[in-house]
Amino acid sequence: MTWLRLLANIRISLGEPVDITAEYPRPFLPHPNLSDAINCNIAESEIEGGVYLQNLVQGSQLEIQTQHTSYTLVVCGEGWVLISGHPKYCPEPLLVRILGSNWGGSMLKTAFIGRSMRMEFKHPEYRTPIVTSRITAIREIPGATAAHERTWAADC
Repeated sequence: MTWLRLLANIRISLGEPVDITAEYPRPFLPHPNLSDAINCNIAESEIEGGVYLQNLVQGSQLEIQTQHTSYTLVVCGEGWVLISGHPKYCPEPLLVRILGSNWGGSMLKTAFIGRSMRMEFKHPEYRTPIVTSRITAIREIPGATAAHERTWAADC
């Protein structure tokens, strides 16, 4: 008996309604052509959590806390965001392209911002991407003021 059927039987015996046809997230399965270290990094990013930019609606605002800086992002769509928070690279809102996040090396999980990873973005004034320190927290900012939204949205 599968664990799903076993769980359904337990719930049925308790009188709870159960839908055993519901879809459940599948756990990460290691890829046979990737090294153990890479598979481990991918699995860890699934456990630690994060956000795929394509899953956010335009205008969504995120607060990204790294080991050294707190960034504010406003999603403009298709990988573009307005970013601010770094005293040198983005003291004022700046339109940049988020490339993704890495584990401290050259492997990039594209269009993803993940906890315990380092965010990479393409700054318009620098040839190489800016790489942040390790991300410690990601938080969506609910219900920003209308004036703030209009100011930032005009820049997207």
